[in-house]
Amino acid sequence: MNKSLLAALLLLLSFTSALADTSRQPDSLSIKIGQMLMIGFRGMEAKAGSPVAADIRERGIGAVVLFDYDVPSRSPVRNIESAEQLRRLSSELQQRSSIPLLVAIDQEGGRVCRLKPSRGFPPTLSAARLGKLDNADNTRQAAGSTAALLASLGVNMNLAPVVDLNVNQNNPVIGKLDRSFSADPAVVARQARIFVDAFHRHGVIAALKHFPGHGSSTTDTHKDFTDVTATWSKKELEPYRKLIGEGYNDPVMTAHVFNARLDSRYPATLSKATIDGFLRQKLGFRGVVVSDDMQMKAIADRYGLEEAIRLSIDAGVDILIFGNNVSYDPDIASKATSIIRRLVEKGAISPKRIDESYRRIMALKTRTIAPRP
Repeated sequence: MNKSLLAALLLLLSFTSALADTSRQPDSLSIKIGQMLMIGFRGMEAKAGSPVAADIRERGIGAVVLFDYDVPSRSPVRNIESAEQLRRLSSELQQRSSIPLLVAIDQEGGRVCRLKPSRGFPPTLSAARLGKLDNADNTRQAAGSTAALLASLGVNMNLAPVVDLNVNQNNPVIGKLDRSFSADPAVVARQARIFVDAFHRHGVIAALKHFPGHGSSTTDTHKDFTDVTATWSKKELEPYRKLIGEGYNDPVMTAHVFNARLDSRYPATLSKATIDGFLRQKLGFRGVVVSDDMQMKAIADRYGLEEAIRLSIDAGVDILIFGNNVSYDPDIASKATSIIRRLVEKGAISPKRIDESYRRIMALKTRTIAPRP
């Protein structure tokens, strides 16, 4: 039996076991809802009794996201201390879950890098530097080194590469941080393809971001409402169009930008016209859609938690990220699972819509996550 088939069978068996264990998971809806959540947490361990262990065991969350710095407390103590510690944390997280977890990180390279040299990790090149060189061998080496490192640490998902175009070099969250490969969509697509291929060679899941384009913004969605209507152009879609056309089916992450050219009412993460209408129907994307952090102020300051969750799921988001690193809420996983269940029970979200997300998530995990020993 080949390795990929064995992985699929073991993942299916783990799901069957989870369904049968009604003492921990009361019904299949709870399992499906849990798989739709990616949660950030505090702590460098995932021992029994820790909050994240409870979220995995009791809420059945399907993914976690790791940080090196705790923004709300302005503390360097969060999830990452060293390679040995991170490897142990990843293992503990997986041991807590009956269904293999997505263990995610933002390891873009350059300034957006959770695994820093100050913690003993190797230095990295920014996307801007690699795009300027535009040399396949250099990019393959950089991406391969990152992918190999993540795989060795038990991190199976990188929230990268950024495929935003460097339209506005003074963009506070993209251009000024050297996160974009280029203003040229062909360069961006070419560089991103190399990154994705390198990740796959090491069993790491990629995530293109931030759909439908954040590169022309003048403000930061972490901090405030961000309107790109006057600055955005359709060429910002070209990296997605090209990569999806070539068969890309790892996740796509949404932006919280408001773009009236695509939806005159809602920002992209909450926009059915943008996600279902454009990304899925026009570009033909069939994979998992991941939200940007739902606690960022562009969303959290303008929408209640229940409304934001309802709109994002209805729009087509499959995995909701609550990074707990813009603000910190130790009960966010419990709140989110309760809200989604209530929305389903009162008919605001259909069971079919939950099933769609669940199938996409499980297909991704079956395809890419190797079974635990």
